[in-house]
Amino acid sequence: MEFPSNLKYTKEHEWIRVEDSNIAYIGITDFAQGELGEIVYVEVDTVGEELDKDDVFGTVEAVKTTSDLFMPVSGKILEFNPSLDENEGDDPTLVNSAPYGDGWIIKIELTNPDEIEELMDATAYETLVG
Repeated sequence: MEFPSNLKYTKEHEWIRVEDSNIAYIGITDFAQGELGEIVYVEVDTVGEELDKDDVFGTVEAVKTTSDLFMPVSGKILEFNPSLDENEGDDPTLVNSAPYGDGWIIKIELTNPDEIEELMDATAYETLVG
């Protein structure tokens, strides 16, 4: 199981990678995708909306369950990964095969960058999932 050190993590198993000071990518962790099993559908209907930390921004559907996706920080949703979108590339299994790479779920503009400091680093997250 991977725990990239350049990411921050939530107890709900989302990760965030900040780029260009106020732009970030969000996805689910390797642990989360393993627990869910094969991802068959990812839904994000909040593009263009500004959401608060811990708000639900979408859902992932696996063969055996559906799970909400939570915002690790406050921000405006700029983009839903077109590779996951059923209207575009439609390959939700990227969340399984590349959770920290091509399987990212949303791109956001941070509205409160200080919230990043409240998230777990890789060591703390690895300890959480044990």
